[in-house]
Amino acid sequence: MQPQRVWREIPQRYRLEAGQCRKCKKIFFPPRLKCPDCGGEAFAKLRLPTDGKLLTYTVVHTAPERFAKLAPYGLGIVELSNKVRLTVQIVDVEPEELKSGMPLRLEFRKIHDVGHAGVICYGYKAVPA
Repeated sequence: MQPQRVWREIPQRYRLEAGQCRKCKKIFFPPRLKCPDCGGEAFAKLRLPTDGKLLTYTVVHTAPERFAKLAPYGLGIVELSNKVRLTVQIVDVEPEELKSGMPLRLEFRKIHDVGHAGVICYGYKAVPA
């Protein structure tokens, strides 16, 4: 991911900010400009909870180059306590210990670094709760 894109996504990546449609109350993460359900264009900022559970997962054995040192690692869909679902890397647990339904918590972590300057990109990862 390019540092410019990370910069644009700081509210989502650093503060877990979502958008809640003021018309139908549906929550979007990342936020959108227009609600696909009701067509609403007004959104309220909403900070997502960090607790949730693992819905489903896979274990990545052949990772992209940036994440090759981390393989094998878990990658899963986490449903937060407000029912928002995120695809997220699962860390601090061995892949064979992953189970659907296990409680997880989102933490702010280093995702990777980019380029020769070593620009560090941060975001969220899931850890066992």
